[in-house]
Amino acid sequence: MPMHYDTIIVGGGAGGLELAARLGRRLGRKRGVERVLLVDRSVFHIWKPTLHEVAAGTLDAHQEGLSYPILARRNHFSFTLGQLVGLDAAGRRLTLGELRDVADGSVLAPARTISFERLVLAMGSGSNFFGTPGAETAHALETTADAERFHGRLLAAFTRASFSESRTLGVAIVGGGATGVELSAELIEAHRALDEGLAPGQRFRLDIAIVEAGSRILTALPERVADQARLALERKGVRVLTGVKVERVEAGALVTAPAGRIEAELIVWAAGVKAAAGNAGLGLEVNGLNQVVVNDRLETAASGIWAMGDCAAAPWRDGRTVPARAAAAHQQADYLARALWARMGERRVDRPFVYRDFGSLVSLGENRGLGALMGGLGGPNFFVEGLVAKAVYMSLHLDHHRAILGVTRTMVLALARLLQQRVAGRLKLH
Repeated sequence: MPMHYDTIIVGGGAGGLELAARLGRRLGRKRGVERVLLVDRSVFHIWKPTLHEVAAGTLDAHQEGLSYPILARRNHFSFTLGQLVGLDAAGRRLTLGELRDVADGSVLAPARTISFERLVLAMGSGSNFFGTPGAETAHALETTADAERFHGRLLAAFTRASFSESRTLGVAIVGGGATGVELSAELIEAHRALDEGLAPGQRFRLDIAIVEAGSRILTALPERVADQARLALERKGVRVLTGVKVERVEAGALVTAPAGRIEAELIVWAAGVKAAAGNAGLGLEVNGLNQVVVNDRLETAASGIWAMGDCAAAPWRDGRTVPARAAAAHQQADYLARALWARMGERRVDRPFVYRDFGSLVSLGENRGLGALMGGLGGPNFFVEGLVAKAVYMSLHLDHHRAILGVTRTMVLALARLLQQRVAGRLKLH
């Protein structure tokens, strides 16, 4: 007998997990009735804006990660491991692909078909390589596995550099958005923590270059914030190259115009956002970035199916769509929790979803941040920096944990991690 759920949420990212937790706590579990199911490709959750810290080793994914099954038990929803491979919108059925052992490729579980009353797509997005030759060989930080893979390569590169004749490690980051900027800052923190403890004859220089095709970095933030961030990075020794287009990626180098060839042992692609190509095969309307097109209530053209987060193209203002930000997914989760609850009561939430831009922040290291707050609320932006900005930046992470863990558990978790850092340090070297 095929499985059936009232509501299925595909994707356990910032928005999908919060929605599952909100609905699960409100609906609860009833004997013999499956209410809310969360589907994800991983068994544990990491807040995606922290992946650059996992990549640099300044955040341990195994300490930071939260188990989906445990979160499901605490928040009264169900969880299953899987990846969406097919959708019958009219029949309200979806198919999850078979699960295979990563070690030997053997089948662990067959493909499954699950029926539903309501479906929310929250699969997130990946990198946009813009058709650049060789770009797929660069490191992309889309998943926890990507970040951990890069971290392993980084540790090996650190070791090679400390015993090399040049005593230099080159890192090139394609894209001057928040991910690229924050990754460069975390790499500097990681290198400093390591280098100060090495024997003098093994210390090496870290040469980081950010390559941005646009006229400035952090184009989503006010120009003042971008200028301050560039100045801070350059003071840390980062080369910030704007107006430079990557023509192709080669082994150990970027070929660019007009900057020419940029040598780097490690190359990270952090430019552009694009949803999975498989979205186009779901039978729903998608845009040029493979995002599922939704209306101002986050509804697709298919009855009973919604989409949210980075995988959705939701109308915003001036012909633009809601930006791919964790803050947007958080607001959409709150809206959909109320909308779906009303739909279950055979009512309709009359007001559409309205994204409120509260500004943006970037982290520039352990005790430094920059940002503009209160943007989009009709008044001027408030520029914040230093420890104040860093504290606000961290509060966004804690707010996500509060939504899925509650206030008390979030406070205990934050204290435990602070004490762990005090004892063991921030840098993970294994």
